[in-house]
Amino acid sequence: MNNFRYLKISNSKKIRYLTQYYKKKLYIVFLHGFMSDLEGKKPKAFLNYCKKNNIGFLGLEYSGHGKSSGKFTKGNISKWSKESQIVIKKIIKKNNFILVGSSMGSWLALNQFKIFFKQIKGFVGIGSAPEFLERLMWKNFTKKIKKEIIKKKIYNLKYGDYEYPISHQLIKDGKKNKVLTKKIKSEIPITMIHGNKDDVVPIHFSRKVLHLFYKANKKLVIIKNGDHSLSNKKNLRKIILELNKIVSNIV
Repeated sequence: MNNFRYLKISNSKKIRYLTQYYKKKLYIVFLHGFMSDLEGKKPKAFLNYCKKNNIGFLGLEYSGHGKSSGKFTKGNISKWSKESQIVIKKIIKKNNFILVGSSMGSWLALNQFKIFFKQIKGFVGIGSAPEFLERLMWKNFTKKIKKEIIKKKIYNLKYGDYEYPISHQLIKDGKKNKVLTKKIKSEIPITMIHGNKDDVVPIHFSRKVLHLFYKANKKLVIIKNGDHSLSNKKNLRKIILELNKIVSNIV
């Protein structure tokens, strides 16, 4: 994909982002997942959708992810949420946007409501995983693993073919970033999309997100045989279809 740029947000930190501007002044803002980037199928699908429908697009790679600067082990939910906020303010300015969060991206998206409440006109969550660091990782770690993280400050978590360096400061910061007990008084359309074969994040996380929006026009879409990533063509078509329903009610 072209249109990649860098935004210098401090003397030592540059964030890579992908943007496309159109005159409708509505953007789709995509926030990717844990240890992911903008090279995957989802950001490409959203960018193509935006081009076809003359809608602005913004995606960014948090520090320590993709080609943004910084070490992954130095990052955390607070920092990545703040970086997202800075890039959105710089690129989106006062325009309205729809948030699309994938896995951890939904956690970061929920943190954006505090800053951009009036500008956010819709929210789509894909395999949403707010508070996963404590609820899915720390809670299930053995005493041995917990001791290693506390003592060595890092633990290399192996999952399938991947290895995730989990730092103690990441876990501690995650515990401070509580979002599932804070109601959001918004009437915007909210759609949570989750695969019924997701073996990473249980569907009840998406239900918990919907519960936060007690005034919203909300729904849960469960994709049959869908995994956590929901990145194959069939699943992406379903996601784009749901996104388009929200867009159609705005533009």
